[in-house]
Amino acid sequence: MYLSILILPFLGSFVSGLLGRKIGVTGAHFITCTCLLLSSLLATIAFYEVGICGSPVSINIISWVESEFMSISWEFLFDQLTVSMFIPVLYISSLIHIYSIDYLSSDPHNQRFFSYLSLFTFFMLLLASGANYFVMFVGWEGIGVVSYLLINYYFTRVQSNKAAILALTMNRVGDMGLSIGFFALFAMFGSLDYSTIFSLAPFMNETAITVISLLLFMGAMAKSAQLGLHSWLPGSMEAPTPVSALLHAATLVTAGLYLLVRSSPLLEFSSTALLVITLIGASTAFFAATCGLVLNDIKRIIAFSTISQLGYMVMAVGLSQFNVALMHVVNHAFFKALLFLGAGAIIHSAADEQDIRKLGGLIKFLPFTYSAMLVGTIALLGLPWLSGFYSKDLIIELAYSQYSFSSTYAYVLGSVTAGLTAFYSFRLISLVFLTKPNGSRATYLNVHEANLTVVVPLLILSLFSIFFGFIFSDLFVGIGTDFFGNALYIHPNNISLVEAEFSINTGLKLLPSILSIIGGLLAIYLYQLSPGIINNLAESSLIRKIYNFLNGQYYFDILYNKYFINKGLDLGYTISKVLDRGVIETVGPHGISTVLKNTGENIAKLDTGIITTYALYITLGLLTLLFLVFSPILLNTSDILPSTQSILGFDVFRLMIVYISSLIFILW
Repeated sequence: MYLSILILPFLGSFVSGLLGRKIGVTGAHFITCTCLLLSSLLATIAFYEVGICGSPVSINIISWVESEFMSISWEFLFDQLTVSMFIPVLYISSLIHIYSIDYLSSDPHNQRFFSYLSLFTFFMLLLASGANYFVMFVGWEGIGVVSYLLINYYFTRVQSNKAAILALTMNRVGDMGLSIGFFALFAMFGSLDYSTIFSLAPFMNETAITVISLLLFMGAMAKSAQLGLHSWLPGSMEAPTPVSALLHAATLVTAGLYLLVRSSPLLEFSSTALLVITLIGASTAFFAATCGLVLNDIKRIIAFSTISQLGYMVMAVGLSQFNVALMHVVNHAFFKALLFLGAGAIIHSAADEQDIRKLGGLIKFLPFTYSAMLVGTIALLGLPWLSGFYSKDLIIELAYSQYSFSSTYAYVLGSVTAGLTAFYSFRLISLVFLTKPNGSRATYLNVHEANLTVVVPLLILSLFSIFFGFIFSDLFVGIGTDFFGNALYIHPNNISLVEAEFSINTGLKLLPSILSIIGGLLAIYLYQLSPGIINNLAESSLIRKIYNFLNGQYYFDILYNKYFINKGLDLGYTISKVLDRGVIETVGPHGISTVLKNTGENIAKLDTGIITTYALYITLGLLTLLFLVFSPILLNTSDILPSTQSILGFDVFRLMIVYISSLIFILW
């Protein structure tokens, strides 16, 4: 049963991709959706058996690599962490498959699209279920390749090509660190199996553990779009909206978080790595929230919201609250998929318009979509008692309960980010639904609610966004819960859930929610009730500079292009000019061919056709032959030092003089 969870999505992808012409569009829809729904059902059963009943399962299929001390197997581990990841991945992937039936109904390449979606799901399941880092790496690289195909689905668009290449190349930076980290793990532990590495981690050198942890975090930074390696995620909005929901809600961006959570027995023995992770996570959350304040593309706003929430998750990992981080991964997956699919419904009905300044008043045309977007937005803000409240607010409380610089830094930025998140979220709601219509009349004449295949996924995700956190919070993050068992490890010194629950006063606990309410009300006031204030602020030179700075995303792309891309291209050109087309070309192919050509031409000149010249060549050859034959007789070859040789009054130097003189005489 457990392996069927992985095989079914791959089977659907295989049939839809290779037999798509025979089964047709409807057949591809039916097979892929059926396989995903069956896999989701099996994952639910696995969650009950493994998670609720506490019966982890390990399946070793076959030995893959056997080379001296290296032994790698196709082994799968279905523990509490694995099945907890299966739930959001498969549930959301199934709903996105159903949603895409209507969303891409007019697309001529449905079979290819559904094949990619199912293949992406398969690789994510492979990543989450591997029992060693090598199998995880296969899934890791698989989702990277398929994400390139999905982002570049509209491959005739230049921007899609650019976005896909950017995503692929920027993730290679993180993969470089991840690969080095895996080599270091094998060199240090002699194995890549989780069980071996995690059992030996407490006895290893802390510096080595720190280096390995930072290398693993480098891979997670790229995959989860953390500050510095985040630029690829906003550009990937060029993909169809269902792809955005799948990649940036439940699968691709959470792969980095899964890597960190799975590696908790390593990270817990490196305080330096945890410090770096906390600072990067908090900075990412604040950075993305500030950038989201000034964006106007509805999908890019939600994309930066994703980056911000990923920052919260990474921050929780740095605070050693791995179960809370995973809880937020699951909660975020549901309400972020809801927001993306709701945005897709808006774009689809509004003639593909994505600029929120050109929309408005859609609450009268799309009441159900508005309700779904509102539920997703409130869950995103972490207001009581929706799903986000049970994980996002808990992360901020846990940051306050730990008395260190990094935790204080995380608490301050996390609280401020909560208010900023509310502001740009309700800015989107106001400009899209509540303000006066700003689009063309033709656009509003065609606006309508979507079909049932779009409405049903939105309804189900809305229910998950409302109730999932309330139902499963005690199971995942409740005081005294042992749900994850040995799947996670938190050092006893880093357990602070009790302090966060009982030692923090109510005012500090409510601060993020209060800031969220203030941010939301301020957005409604500025963009709906008093829009003139925004126009007046735009006239200020300081505000314009701040706007340009935030709209330019802190100028990260400019810095990368100027100091990395351009400098790298210049260096490559110089190396090519000096070495490839210079020294190597001169010494190598060009030099050898020139020498051989000149030598051949000089030898050809010796063929004069004059008989006396040929006689001269013969004489020179005979003289040289005689010299070679009789020189051993003229020299005493038994002596070791040639300078002392003397027979019949001759030595080497004199013999050479005689030979050269004879040649000169003959030539003359």
